[in-house]
Amino acid sequence: MTKQQLIDSIYNKNSFLCIGLDSDYNKLPSCILDNDDPIFEFNRRIIDATHKYAVAYKPNIAFYESRGSQGWQSLEKTVDYIRKVDDSIFIIADAKRGDIGNTSKQYAIAFFQNIDFDAVTVAPYMGKDSVTPFLSFDGKWVILLALTSNEGAYDFQFIKAGEKHLFETVIETSKQWGANEDNMMYVVGATKAEMLKDIRKIVPDNFLLVPGVGAQGGSLSEVCKYGINKEVGLLVNSSRGIIFASKGADFDLVAEQKAKEIQLEMKEIIASL
Repeated sequence: MTKQQLIDSIYNKNSFLCIGLDSDYNKLPSCILDNDDPIFEFNRRIIDATHKYAVAYKPNIAFYESRGSQGWQSLEKTVDYIRKVDDSIFIIADAKRGDIGNTSKQYAIAFFQNIDFDAVTVAPYMGKDSVTPFLSFDGKWVILLALTSNEGAYDFQFIKAGEKHLFETVIETSKQWGANEDNMMYVVGATKAEMLKDIRKIVPDNFLLVPGVGAQGGSLSEVCKYGINKEVGLLVNSSRGIIFASKGADFDLVAEQKAKEIQLEMKEIIASL
């Protein structure tokens, strides 16, 4: 998916909502546990209920890897199902990979060739040669971890490197790796929304993936206040606040309502640009 196609999808749906498919087996509603593939059945019903309000889905790979070969099958079926239901959806592998070059290349093959993801989250700690293998795939995106929403973010990301924080240096340096706004996004946690203003000075035109809205306490209005640009430039993720809003048999209907509520708020924001 190109940047323009993603922008078109945002304006067509009046939404920049990304739904995280953090499909924890231990949190699945009991009504689907007798299914042959409970995780896929859960995802299928969530996708059917919410795809009209979302422009992206983000399976968290850990919840699939932990299930062994069955989990990978659930993941592949989920990605294939999204493509079947709505081919305008941007699909992100939330894998947080990043290793020496030849290993990163294999990770890229796994997510870009073996499974049809549009993007993968990548950890930048090991530097350029751990990231560029992902950038070599035409039409695919790297989403680089820049400023995360977890408590441990302060252990390293806010260390001063000269006059700049380490996360700012990561963003500035990554721009020299052959990346541009057509194939590189950055993860910026919603709980640190005020930092988006400084990040936009470095990457005014890149998309930002913003997790942490909803269950983690991030504010959509604050994120947009500091981070939105003329093309929206945001994918705002909500996971638990949508997919696990109900533990009953109506889980998909409640998820639909939660997604719709966020989409309506986003529609107003887009209209004001």
